[in-house]
Amino acid sequence: MKKDIVVSVTRSILEQLEAGTPPWHKSWAGGGGGGLPRRATGEPYRGINVFILAMADRPSPHWLTYRQAAAVGGQVRKGERGTGIVFFKPIEVENRDRDGETKTIPMARGYTVFNAAQCDGLPARYNPPPVAPRNSGERLEDVDAYIAGTGAVIRHGGDRAFYRPSEDLIGIPDAQQFDDPAAYYATLLHECTHWTGAAARLDRRLSYAEEELVAEMGAALLCATLSVSLAPRPDHASYIAAWVEQIRGGDNRLIFRAAAAAQRAVDYLDELQQPAAAQRAA
Repeated sequence: MKKDIVVSVTRSILEQLEAGTPPWHKSWAGGGGGGLPRRATGEPYRGINVFILAMADRPSPHWLTYRQAAAVGGQVRKGERGTGIVFFKPIEVENRDRDGETKTIPMARGYTVFNAAQCDGLPARYNPPPVAPRNSGERLEDVDAYIAGTGAVIRHGGDRAFYRPSEDLIGIPDAQQFDDPAAYYATLLHECTHWTGAAARLDRRLSYAEEELVAEMGAALLCATLSVSLAPRPDHASYIAAWVEQIRGGDNRLIFRAAAAAQRAVDYLDELQQPAAAQRAA
């Protein structure tokens, strides 16, 4: 992985954490006010690139390279600055632990994309109207169905949110105890991300600070996908201090590892929706 790419992305995120604002608490303008940023093909970006593009704070969910914009009849406006993102290409290298054998590792390559709002002449599909995140109302039926589809045991009541591995259950206060539905769902999705890390599931074995970072980034990805506002948790200050301490200690790959683990957690939760949906339709 090229050090300059890792260091550049880490430095940008660290600056916002030091200011007390995680970059994933932006308005997700890169997703048109809701949803994930998307490639020229319409496919959503994944992992660290979601957070890089969210930080760019652009109005359209669509991003294109200079050539991709030209290929569909568009043109990047003169003077516009692109956003650098990361492409991971698998390469084979010598396995120093085993003579004569090779292993595959991901090599990071940087490339530049432009938001559709930085271009002229693009087809209308690249500039959809903004979709405001849902942050009012009592409950969101589709989000409730998504969470139910995981099969996680969730116990409502009390005054704190947690995932308890010894009982494999999520505890969360009743929805009406939160300031608004968005705060309830953001918190519950955070705990659902923790739930994926159990030994019987993805078996994550991380430090407390790194696991909390994975859960935060997982909740951000889920909130963006489900168009739910991402409400800050009351204990963010202590989380941020721990993340900043690790990154300042020279762990430039922490953000990349956490983003990848968060994406795996979301993929796992998404896969659970298929049998749940089939059961509901039966």
